[in-house]
Amino acid sequence: MSSQSRAVRLVLLETPLGWCIEIGRKSILFCTLNSHKVDMSNLLGGQIGLNDFIFAHKKGRPKEVEIVKSEDALGLTITDNGAGYAFIKRIKSGSVIDRIPHIQVGDHIEKLDGVNVVGKRHYEVARMLKDIPTGSTFTIRLVEPMKSGFQGIAPRNKGGAKQTKQGYGSGKETLRFKSNGNAAIEDEHDDATQCGIDAINSLLDSFMGINDTELATQIWDLGSNKTNSMDFAEAIDASDLEAFGFTDDFIIELWGAVTDARQGRHKR
Repeated sequence: MSSQSRAVRLVLLETPLGWCIEIGRKSILFCTLNSHKVDMSNLLGGQIGLNDFIFAHKKGRPKEVEIVKSEDALGLTITDNGAGYAFIKRIKSGSVIDRIPHIQVGDHIEKLDGVNVVGKRHYEVARMLKDIPTGSTFTIRLVEPMKSGFQGIAPRNKGGAKQTKQGYGSGKETLRFKSNGNAAIEDEHDDATQCGIDAINSLLDSFMGINDTELATQIWDLGSNKTNSMDFAEAIDASDLEAFGFTDDFIIELWGAVTDARQGRHKR
């Protein structure tokens, strides 16, 4: 089975699964078969049996860890679910990563030095890590599976009202670890950034019928350090967003949302 067809099957499976426990598909980090534990050997792939139990693991807090690559090998074994998410499967004892307690098996690798790796296969992510020069410092952004167990999952209300979600947090904070051991919880987005992301999302909804905060955030990230619309357009064309085929006029609209947010012209 191709990775593309596996991805489609996982998406089709995770969507109704999310309905059953009243969480969105995008909130599901991964699913395991026949085990509620974060066990990457039981990661849901392309095949399930009629008697299999499926356990959904929600996205927890994102964290960014600054790592000094002091050895050629980091000591990571990486796997993926065939639907665009790469995970840490094993950590070698005594390795560089093993000495960093904040990195755990089951963490999803989202970015390497600001480069989004969602959509890449595990071997592509492993190659990127291998290509980092020994002795250099890099930042890895991870999303850990929620560790609150099943206390937040309840049967659907008969009346159709949504359950109150407990202990999930705002999802707008990131735990950042420096190579010197210091750590801090930082707001994911300041007001200007959030206004820009909201404006981009509104444009996506108006022009394309897409309401996707993650996509809007990715577009914002591409434009946040650009000084003109040409560089912004080139950044989009060089990214996986090129597949959307945004028109020049639409890119100008997106760039307008970025610059308006920078200059405080958006209202919350």
